Amino acid sequence: MASPKSNPKARVLVVGSCSIDMIVQVGRIPSIGETVIGGKFHSAGGGKGANQAVSAARAGASVEFVGRVGRDDFGKNIVAGLKADGIDVSRIQVDPREPSGIAFIFVGGGGENSIAVASGANLRLVPGDVSRAGSSFKKGGTLLVQLETPLAVVSAAVSLARKRGMRVILNPAPARALPDALLRKVDIITPNEHEAESLTGVKVDGEEAAGRAADCLHGRGVGTVIITLGARGAFVSSGSGGSLVPAFKTRAIDTTAAGDVFSGALAVALAEGRPLLEAVRFAQAAASISVTRIGAQPSAPGRAEIERLLKRTA
Repeated sequence: MASPKSNPKARVLVVGSCSIDMIVQVGRIPSIGETVIGGKFHSAGGGKGANQAVSAARAGASVEFVGRVGRDDFGKNIVAGLKADGIDVSRIQVDPREPSGIAFIFVGGGGENSIAVASGANLRLVPGDVSRAGSSFKKGGTLLVQLETPLAVVSAAVSLARKRGMRVILNPAPARALPDALLRKVDIITPNEHEAESLTGVKVDGEEAAGRAADCLHGRGVGTVIITLGARGAFVSSGSGGSLVPAFKTRAIDTTAAGDVFSGALAVALAEGRPLLEAVRFAQAAASISVTRIGAQPSAPGRAEIERLLKRTA
């Protein structure tokens, strides 16, 4: 799907992972040692970084991507897919040693998923790649990062973005321990309930618990916390109390990359100057559309689709 004409004022830089997803739809996800037959196979672009870049591009931003692929056909397909969405791929490095990243995804009948990732070239991304992309770090832009690349790369990107006066959004997925020195440089963090628990030790099983987890993250230096709660919505806190923004009602068939679509669309809405809660609503609309489709990048909606849903539910 081609992206809409981008808004030159909404600049999003994504530093992160890119891969090819191998997707099998099954009636139910197999248990250990079990074989489930009769599935349907799809292949599509993936990787949390690339997913978020595609989401941001389709939502209307001018997007640049910093990442690594292998010297293989998968790598060529990844780059071609990003270019088709109007994303600047000039900062993507081709690794001479490692293959491109691959993810194997089972999608169950209720939209739930189980994922195994072979990171490949994504783990060969280095701080030097960030330095080489230095001219892409511009005041007034938004940096979007995740955790499928080495933490040293994430830290280098966040530090450079702060130095250049950019807004920093961290989607802390997949969950891992993070130093306070990094979190203090993050403007907005977007964990789901499991990632929030991993970072804070608070089991996020409702709005009250989400508030406690948000307070913990504020205490570690993060200004704005947005905890995505799936069908319940998103808990938003800026340090002076929080509120739950309800989700859109929809029938999910594949929740893969819903969080990535949310983060990409959120970056666009904030870069355009929308108030925080309005930006979260915009991001939720994008994510709610994405779960009605199969695949990560194929599921990301265009700007017109998002606006139509917001208008219908106003």
